[in-house]
Parts: sequence; C-alpha cells; structure tokens
Amino acid sequence: MTSETIISIFLGIGLAASAGFRVFLPLFVLSLAAYFNVLDLSESWQWVGSLTALLTLGVAMLLEIFAYYIPFVDNILDTIAVPLAAIAGTAVMLSTVADLSPIVTWSMAIIAGGGTASLVKGASAGTRLTSSTTTAGLGNPIVSTVETGSAMFLSFVSVFFPILAIVLVIIILLVIYWFYKKLRGTSN
Repeated sequence: MTSETIISIFLGIGLAASAGFRVFLPLFVLSLAAYFNVLDLSESWQWVGSLTALLTLGVAMLLEIFAYYIPFVDNILDTIAVPLAAIAGTAVMLSTVADLSPIVTWSMAIIAGGGTASLVKGASAGTRLTSSTTTAGLGNPIVSTVETGSAMFLSFVSVFFPILAIVLVIIILLVIYWFYKKLRGTSN
C-alpha cells in the first residue's frame, strides 16, 4: 500500500466523519476541492468536481444547515439524516480511495466510511434529542452551530491535512465511546 493510498483513506474517513455532522457539507467541500483541482477523485467520481455538482451540493448544504436551526424540525431531520450520513460516508470513501481493488475499496467504504458517519450521526442525533428534552429545544441552535462548525473544520482539515484529520476522527470516536460507556454505567 502506497503512502498516496493511505492518505486517500485518511481523507475519506475524515470526510465520512464530517458527513456524520452534516450530510451535504463534506460533499460540497469535496466538490469544491475537485472543482479547483486540489484533489484528484477516482475516475468514476470525476462528475463531483463539475460546476453542476458544486452548485447542487452548495444549495443542498445551505438548506440543510438552515433547516437545523428550526426547532423540532432538526429532530425530524435527524431521523432521515442517519441513513443519509451512512450513504454519504460510503460515497466520500468511494470517491477518494485510490489504488485498491474494488472489493477492498467497497468494503472500506461501507465499513470505515459508512460506519464512521453513522456513529458520528447517531451521537449527534442523541445530543440533539437530549438538548430538545432538557431545554425544550432552546439549546438546539447551539448544538447545530457546533455540529456545522465541526463538519466545516473537519472537512477542510481532511482535504488539506488528512493525517491530522484521522487523528481528530480517532479522538471523536474515543469521545463517543467514553460518553456511551459513561451513559451505560449510569443506567445500571
């Protein structure tokens, strides 16, 4: 496995984790990077760097970001965003992973990409639900702002510093595990 392949895997996992916070934001950043030739996408994903894809993903991203600021609509969005995040996480891994056989690429995309996005989205949906029940939805804009900022930061770090992105993803997953373990310990 070459260093380019490893970097492409780190990039994909970082963008997949970002998709767990916001589905369309990392796809937009990926499209933006491809459009400006910052990234080379796999051959079958070149369309993501087109102006049409860039504009479409940009509009979808803005609609998603603003919709998360509407109380209780954000909770409804989370119900459909969990499976969408898994799909987006799988897609970004497929588009970025280089020089691997199709079976390995698809396996990594589904497990690492879709799995990471699903874990992050599940945790953020749980955070929003907790915020809704404890603050009657008044705390949800803060949660939305943190999620959007996290998605934006992690997406750009993934594109420009993929090694740092994988470190951040590991930290995010450890925090999720720690909260789950703490939550499970208090429920016994």
